Amino acid sequence: MFKKNEGNLDRILRIVVGLVLIGLYLVNPAGAYNWLGLIGIIPLVTGLLGSCPINSILGINTCPMMK
Repeated sequence: MFKKNEGNLDRILRIVVGLVLIGLYLVNPAGAYNWLGLIGIIPLVTGLLGSCPINSILGINTCPMMK
């Protein structure tokens, strides 16, 4: 589907950040920063897929197998 451009550390960090942001939204959905929960979906999905479209556009590749 997409070319892998994320290494393991990059993927783990993206998944953790995404889950934290979504978790913050679930704890307080009416808070001032509830939009962060929706933004948390992006790093979570890119971390799970192992591919980031913005990395591809910028030519960034943290995957050691694809360098």
